[in-house]
Amino acid sequence: MNTFFRRTLTGAWIVIFVMGGFWLHPVSFFLTGLIMLTGTQYEYYLMIRNTGVRPQMVPGILTGITAYVISTLIASGAIPINSFLFLIPMLLIMMVLELYRKQDKPFDSLAHTFFSLFYTAIPFSMFPFAAFSRTGLNSILPHNNIIFSPGIIIGFFLLIWANDTGAYLTGMSLGRHKLMERISPKKTWEGFFGGIIIAVLVAWFLSDWLGVVGKIHWVFISLIVSVAGTYGDLVESMLKRSTGVKDSGTIMPGHGGFLDRFDSTIISFPIVYLFISLFG
Repeated sequence: MNTFFRRTLTGAWIVIFVMGGFWLHPVSFFLTGLIMLTGTQYEYYLMIRNTGVRPQMVPGILTGITAYVISTLIASGAIPINSFLFLIPMLLIMMVLELYRKQDKPFDSLAHTFFSLFYTAIPFSMFPFAAFSRTGLNSILPHNNIIFSPGIIIGFFLLIWANDTGAYLTGMSLGRHKLMERISPKKTWEGFFGGIIIAVLVAWFLSDWLGVVGKIHWVFISLIVSVAGTYGDLVESMLKRSTGVKDSGTIMPGHGGFLDRFDSTIISFPIVYLFISLFG
């Protein structure tokens, strides 16, 4: 199987996984976000282990999953917002556990254990708050007694892919000036602005269908996705360079791992959520 065909087949699977999972039903929405969170956090810990530091993988992932579950229950109105306090003892327990692990650099271990929560778990735990108690694009399968729309998340990923496609095509054909060669030699300023233009056009034409927020809001979201998403990609490239790995994983042939595919999400979605919370 040649590289192009493998990348195309895997890319189609990624689109089906993301669009189908988030769009199908609130339960599939929950499971899709959970898989993304767990996959990215697991890959982060493996990359850090490549440097000789051994973070607490299992407690860290369990804490990330707990944060996501609590976020979903709060967003859906099942439990009160102060339920986030249950995370405090889990964080304290990880500090105590480090006393018994006898690592050469225990605070390096703790730092990376906690940073994965900030880097991956928190952004994905914001997904439910952008979908529950909102109206707009309906899920494919009906659901009862829950106000829910996956419009923000579906639109977000469509804009991520539109920006990536625009940046790639423009960069390949017109790219001359390097954006940040030290971190990512292939990115160019021409590709950066090409991605923004394509993302804005997609936001403008799909905004009425997606709903949830107005057309102008979607245009602003496309700008956030384009700029912050690029930084998300650069941050993950910096992480890979510092840990000495080419790809974060191999689960997606031709595309790398979860972090490789969803690195733009990690930095851009929290800003998108902040925007819709303040102005949506």
